[in-house]
Amino acid sequence: MKTFLSGSLAYDRIMDFPDSFKNHVLPDKIHMLNVSFLINGLKENFGGTAGNIAFTLKLLGGDPLIVGTVGRDFKPYHEWLKKNKIGSDNIKIVKSELTAGAYIITDKANNQITAFHPGAMSHSVGKLPKLGKDSLVTISPGNVSDMVKIVKECKKKDIPYIFDPGQQIPAISTNNLRYLLNGSYIFIVNDYEYALVSKRLKANKSKIMKMADNIIVTKGEKGSETTTKEGRFSIKAVKSRKMVDPTGAGDAFRSGLIHGIINKHSLKKAVQLATLVATYPIEHYGTQEHKFTKKEISARFKRNFKANIN
Repeated sequence: MKTFLSGSLAYDRIMDFPDSFKNHVLPDKIHMLNVSFLINGLKENFGGTAGNIAFTLKLLGGDPLIVGTVGRDFKPYHEWLKKNKIGSDNIKIVKSELTAGAYIITDKANNQITAFHPGAMSHSVGKLPKLGKDSLVTISPGNVSDMVKIVKECKKKDIPYIFDPGQQIPAISTNNLRYLLNGSYIFIVNDYEYALVSKRLKANKSKIMKMADNIIVTKGEKGSETTTKEGRFSIKAVKSRKMVDPTGAGDAFRSGLIHGIINKHSLKKAVQLATLVATYPIEHYGTQEHKFTKKEISARFKRNFKANIN
């Protein structure tokens, strides 16, 4: 299957705050919040939902195609994609803008505060790549008009797509949110995002299940819950070897899920693989700094799930 990833490409500026946010925010003064966090250090990394998913999917042996927009400062990121043999033919450069940027502060409890500047992501990618019935498309947070346009194409050609709205939920109108969700092969969100969508659509899980074939709700260290037409199953989180920074775990989870689907694993095995793969970026600063081999993944999968990955 051809794997298309629609979503953001961004430069991540990740900052480490060696205390807890709760010690510096007064609940009774939240209406006049004015705080400053002295950070230990700052690192700039390549990121964005589409970029992160593509990076880990490539490590797993996939051949992802990114659909998105970037700015005039894209050259270092472009060189990185080439180095990792990730295609950029469907990436549009908007020379009047900077590439999107995420500014992320993480405290010692792994809580995060993020400011995101969309930059070039505010512009549409324009002409879409040719999507065939042998494709699997992932709609991750990116330009909203592109998200809608690509889903229209998927519905027209009966192409399965994964709907992963993430941080763009507030930016998507209620009508578009319902349209994007309705007909999706998999609807994947974390537990907070799920509650937000449920509230926006005034729909409980049974109503949402009438719109999506499958629902995956990730719950951080509590693992994930998957609901299908046939039933429900939970997968416990895999313990990481060390905890450095949680940024990027969700995108790596999606990489493992996509890899499992395109290799025709059962959905449960695909989610198990996703859960294992999600541990890797946690062990590094940056969302595209981890490495692994297929042999290592296979061995860890067998240890954790008492089964072979193939």
